[in-house]
Amino acid sequence: MADQPKLAAPETDKDELAGSEAPLLDHLIELRNRLIRAVIVVFALLVVFFFFAQPILDFLIEPFKHAYNAVVAEKTGMTFKEFGLIYTAPQELFFTQLNVAFFAAIFVGFPYVAIEIYGFVAPGLYKKERRAFIPYLVATPVFFFLGGMLVYFAVLPMAMHFFLSQQTQDIEMLVQVSEYLGLAMTLIFAFGLCFQMPVVLTLLAQIDLVSSKTLAKGRRFAIVGIVIFAAFITPPDPISQLGLSIPMYLLYELSIWSVKMVERRRAARLAAEGVAAASETTAE
Repeated sequence: MADQPKLAAPETDKDELAGSEAPLLDHLIELRNRLIRAVIVVFALLVVFFFFAQPILDFLIEPFKHAYNAVVAEKTGMTFKEFGLIYTAPQELFFTQLNVAFFAAIFVGFPYVAIEIYGFVAPGLYKKERRAFIPYLVATPVFFFLGGMLVYFAVLPMAMHFFLSQQTQDIEMLVQVSEYLGLAMTLIFAFGLCFQMPVVLTLLAQIDLVSSKTLAKGRRFAIVGIVIFAAFITPPDPISQLGLSIPMYLLYELSIWSVKMVERRRAARLAAEGVAAASETTAE
């Protein structure tokens, strides 16, 4: 009697990772190559954006100009000169444009850097882990962009309006271009990073390090921490602090809801696996 062909054994988790095993030196060489590619891309973007630094600079100055015009319209009894920023050192404007170009290069090049990081980490993950990780790779730049837009359209104009409103007929605010751009870029990066809260907490929930109950119980401590963090990272005015505190609290609540969704999907999957295991046992 002819031998029956043997069915291929189902692929196990260990089989999935078998092809990714490599000596430590190979991993270090791959990490070096990916870092070099990421640096080259960011540097190339820096060179390109340096030639467009002035339009980017004008774009970032627009919230300040809008706040300046609003204050001029409100304080009709005061005399204001035409809007403008100053620089007090010969090299200041050049280095400001270089910083703006670097800021734009990091902002635009971040997705590529994230892809390189994922490409290095992915071979060490199981298939289900890779599928679960991809949405976070997409959500990270999206939430960073939303945080930056909140600064540009809301927080920065309100903060500059508050500072400009402190002027009197005898005391005028003269703003250095480097100081304003430093404030704007710091706020954009700070808000962009803070907007990663739902991404990070949901990812931690995926690996069962946090739960929705823990986050809900710690809501009071989270509020205190958010207020302290906002007071530390924003300029010393209530507009900027509230502009960061309120969105961060809303993001915390969004994180609790997102973690609950992860827990429900996990419970449904475990229930389905339990039913399948019970069916196999009954069949045997």
